Amino acid sequence: QVQLVESGGGLVQAGGSLRLSCAASGSIRSIDAMAWYRQAPGKQRELVAAITSGGITSYLDSVKGRFTISRDNAKNTVSLQMNSLKPEDTAVYYCNANIAYGLGSIAFRPVWGQGTQVTVSS
Repeated sequence: QVQLVESGGGLVQAGGSLRLSCAASGSIRSIDAMAWYRQAPGKQRELVAAITSGGITSYLDSVKGRFTISRDNAKNTVSLQMNSLKPEDTAVYYCNANIAYGLGSIAFRPVWGQGTQVTVSS
């Protein structure tokens, strides 16, 4: 079994910064793409940022220039540095990764974290 655990969420004033981290653990064979999603109450879940195993990144237009996604393959972690935060960034942020796990398979399967709350006050 594998798990993703997020950390770093909390309360911050508009214009402030926050750094989210996500750690994968368990019987991991390999991790492909990793990503951060977010979902606010009453709204659909949206992809915020993604990073391939080779380090190629992509971002939601509304966070470009403010958020930076990075990963540490040796530690099986992915982070999201969030600067110049706005009230509209308030949401539960979820870590996601495609992971090959176990001893008898090389197939990749999507794994989700439990989420961490980010609240930006005005």
